[in-house]
This record gives sequence, C-alpha cells and structure tokens, in this order.
Amino acid sequence: MTNTLHRFGDAESFRDDYVVIAISSKGRNDENAVPRLRRFLEIARRFNPVNLGDGRHGGALRPTQSINPLSHWRRNMTPDFDAVIAGLDVATTAAAVFDNRVAAEDFLKEVREADLGLSVNISTSIDGAEQCCHAAGLCRHSVGYSLGFEGKTGHLPNEDVLMLSTMCGHGMVSSSLAKKMIDWVKEGRRTPGQAVTYLTRFCSCGVFNPSRACRVLEEARTRTK
Repeated sequence: MTNTLHRFGDAESFRDDYVVIAISSKGRNDENAVPRLRRFLEIARRFNPVNLGDGRHGGALRPTQSINPLSHWRRNMTPDFDAVIAGLDVATTAAAVFDNRVAAEDFLKEVREADLGLSVNISTSIDGAEQCCHAAGLCRHSVGYSLGFEGKTGHLPNEDVLMLSTMCGHGMVSSSLAKKMIDWVKEGRRTPGQAVTYLTRFCSCGVFNPSRACRVLEEARTRTK
C-alpha cells in the first residue's frame, strides 16, 4: 500500500509519472536504514528525477516562513536535491519521481544492483510498472489497485483539479489551490512552471510530479483557448 496509489487519471495520463519509493520495515530491516535510504536517493539523482523527497521533511521544493508578499515574484524555484539527501536523518520513506519510463527503468536497474535491502514500490500505470520490472529483471511481488471514487461523484472537483490535488497522497495540495492555479494559468497571471512550484511545496513527502502537473495545466489552458 502506498499513498501514491490514488492519483487520479486513466492509464495514459501516467505516461510521464513514475514514482519509486523505498522504505524499511520497523524491527526487521531498519537497522542502519538511513545511509541506505540516502544511497537510494543518491542513485536516483543520477537519472534526472523531477522530484526527490522523504516522508519527514518533504520534497525538493519546500515551504518556508521567511517570506513576504514580494517573495512570490523572486523566489528561488530551483529544486534542492542536495537538501533532500542531506536532510534524511531518520528511517522513513524515500521517494524519487521521474517523468519518463526510460529513466525509471535505468534507475531500477541500479537499485537492484545496489541491493540496498529495502522494500521498493513503483507507482504508475499497471502496464508502466510491469515494463519497469521487466527491464530491471525483477518479478513483481504484488500489485495494488485504486478503485477510484464512489458515491455522489457529481460533488467532486473537475478532472484537472483532481489530477493535481491527488498527486499529494497525504492531501496537502488542496483542490481549492489547484483550481486557483488553473485559473491563474488560464488568465495568464502565472506560467504553468510558476504555478507548479507553488503546488509542489505543499506536498509533505516529495511525490508530487511537477512535469505531469505542468502538462495538466497546459492542457487546461489550451482547452480554454
């Protein structure tokens, strides 16, 4: 089970979304887990991830209290992968997000060879995960399906909002903020790249995919035109 399981969208919408998570099991293989989790992230960095994160401190873009109203116009929007790796100091989940299957496959090959002794989860479409496992010479251990939304789904936000807000499995990216960013992009007040940095900072474990979010925002703007 993973908090990335409930990302909204059909299989095709995950063509640029591959989340690889590593975690130790308390009392079983968590001894000296921190250096192994850091090694996991260090390997991931070599394959150009779009985000890295850990479950305690967040992703490569993080919120801060030392800002003022002008910060939104000149804030540093460069992901800080070094801070993520150096800041992982307890046994927690480590995540690497890729926007293409080749990078995810190459990363998994390296992880298998490193033999870190950690549980590894791949979150994407079923077909995409199968291909990644096959490329790395791995046999899939298990699979988890999301059954989607049930009940009065007419009260849910629209699909664009859901695709953005559900990319944070802990629910830290609100649907209201996602809708606001979509509206700002449509109005030309922000570019998709700028809007994505605002959304990414709220994801508390670093699994938000800025590349997929940019595509969702651009598609929403294009449909409006």
